[in-house]
Amino acid sequence: QVQLVESGGGSVQAGGSLRLSCAATGSVSSISVMGWYRQYPGKQRELVARLRKGDDREYAASVKGRFTISRDNAENMLYLQMNNLSPEDTAVYYCNAGTPQYSGTYYYWGQGTQVTVSS
Repeated sequence: QVQLVESGGGSVQAGGSLRLSCAATGSVSSISVMGWYRQYPGKQRELVARLRKGDDREYAASVKGRFTISRDNAENMLYLQMNNLSPEDTAVYYCNAGTPQYSGTYYYWGQGTQVTVSS
């Protein structure tokens, strides 16, 4: 079992920055991939950024060059540095962690944190 708790969301003006944090507890040594997703009202969650073991990073095209995902393994923390924010980045952001299971990868989710960007 893995528990994820996000923090750092809030309101910011366009062009501003925010850093989201995700604290992971439980069976953190079993995590093989962590990421950030976001969800717009009435839409499915979409990938923002993902970090696999070996420092393999993946970003959505819409955030590449503006957002940076990082992980502090010693503190079991995942971060998302978001720069040059635009109103289109307004969404609920979720932390995600995947652990290998016999039948595939099981994913855990945090409760989400709201990011609001005003123009």
